[in-house]
Amino acid sequence: MMGTPGLQHTPPQECVPGLNLEHLREHLAQHGIVLDRNVVPKQFSAGYGNMNFLIQTTEKQFVLRRPPLGPVPQGANDMGREYRILSRLHPVLRLVPKAELFCDDLSVIGAPFLLMEYRPGLVIGAEIPSDTADKSPNAEPIGHALGGRIIDVLARLHAVDAEACGLGGLGRPEGFAARTLRGWSKRAHLSWDGRPPGDLTALLAWLDTHSPKATGLSTLIHNDFKLDNIILDPETLEPRTLIDWDMGTLGDPLYDLAVLLSYWTEADDPEAMHQLRQMPTARHGFPTREAAAALYAQASGRTLHEFTFYRVLATLRLAVVFQQLYRRYESGGTDDTAFADFDDLARGLLGFGVRVTRGQYY
Repeated sequence: MMGTPGLQHTPPQECVPGLNLEHLREHLAQHGIVLDRNVVPKQFSAGYGNMNFLIQTTEKQFVLRRPPLGPVPQGANDMGREYRILSRLHPVLRLVPKAELFCDDLSVIGAPFLLMEYRPGLVIGAEIPSDTADKSPNAEPIGHALGGRIIDVLARLHAVDAEACGLGGLGRPEGFAARTLRGWSKRAHLSWDGRPPGDLTALLAWLDTHSPKATGLSTLIHNDFKLDNIILDPETLEPRTLIDWDMGTLGDPLYDLAVLLSYWTEADDPEAMHQLRQMPTARHGFPTREAAAALYAQASGRTLHEFTFYRVLATLRLAVVFQQLYRRYESGGTDDTAFADFDDLARGLLGFGVRVTRGQYY
């Protein structure tokens, strides 16, 4: 589903971490899908979440998605939820890939997984590839073009009629803000083992007293919307595919916008925001967070009333996610040394969130 699988050493055919090829081959055959024995599944280069493999059948290529190895937090990495969303959303939003198959039998590969169509393309993460920077249309800075297209995709998603496409019962939009705050507050206390940093206490206190007084119109939201979840045409930079739907739900679309902006680093941001290395928005002519929010308001027709609450909540969420990853490293759940610095990063993000509450940053 992502751009190009990582070109790491290919292991023997029956020893692909995260896949039991013999069991997978048997299971797919029961559904009329024949795995090509001559092509070893390759894992896509990825971040810290689900595992994605490019698999070759006798007819076509598919992407297989499964949760990461090791313990998975309750409600996270939900392949069944993602399959349901893809199945309903693909017919009405063609950016969403077509779902092919879902399996919750743990005896097959040790975890639930889904199969979906493969759409090759360009995935941009922390950096814009050097051979891509000059492909921006109309000779405008590439960040200006990409920034507008990111916002356009988000507005198009939020315009989908969830009820009409069979996703009206996906979540509980009533009380979304309060419930989301309670959930991340609970995860925060667990992640810091009951010893919350001062900035966490300050953020939670601010959020408690600034919860939105009224609930706006709920829409389908992605819940982790960012640039590397949009696959682009390598030549035109037009969006081809929107991926990573395991946390999709119904809720306030302003939260989706806030999650996007929580990854949106600016040149003058504190060090923690630069350490994120999620999106290349600090350079290349990308709009500021405030300008991006204004673009969304214009594209969607929504007002950004009480948006700061969602900005702070999304920053809290991001800090907790990195602290959870750090705890996973600390407990031996992963040996990836990159995780060792995530405790400091999480604390830096909490501090940045406090400064957002004071109006020092958008």
